[in-house]
Amino acid sequence: MSRSLRSMTIFALAIGAAALAGPALAASLHAQMALATASGPGGDVGFIDVADGPGGATFSLHLHGLPPGPHGFHLHENSSCAAALSKEGAMTPAGAAGGHLDPAATGMHMGPNGAGHLGDLPLIVVSTDGTVSGTVTGPRLKDVSTLKGRTLMIHAGGDTYSDTPPRGGGGARIACGVLD
Repeated sequence: MSRSLRSMTIFALAIGAAALAGPALAASLHAQMALATASGPGGDVGFIDVADGPGGATFSLHLHGLPPGPHGFHLHENSSCAAALSKEGAMTPAGAAGGHLDPAATGMHMGPNGAGHLGDLPLIVVSTDGTVSGTVTGPRLKDVSTLKGRTLMIHAGGDTYSDTPPRGGGGARIACGVLD
């Protein structure tokens, strides 16, 4: 076989293999969620898978052992769920996760569709048996691969998607997981 014929054959095989492989898989990440305690991550409360979706990042929730009711749900900036010392000198559960992801430095809590923190996600509602399953979408999060190493946080209270009360009223951090 001539050198040019061999090159064309290899090229044709490469094109064919690429066509058979189909479209590239969308990015996806996983966070194993644990209770946030003053001594660091506590008991397992399930997991959350995150994938690229047509309307933004989709968060597939598979959680248990949480208090019933509405809870603030946010993406935080750091890659740790360890407790950290607060300005007041007390240990803050999951304090090492830092604040809400806010790369534009807006300093505002405006909900998943607002122009504030990029880490503002839709609130989640835990059923009376302590479980939550389903999917929520972060419409402003367009590339899941950029979220690797960030933390997902579930707060004790609901979320007003405003700064009144402070940080939307979510309050204490009750569960945390690092996206990997």
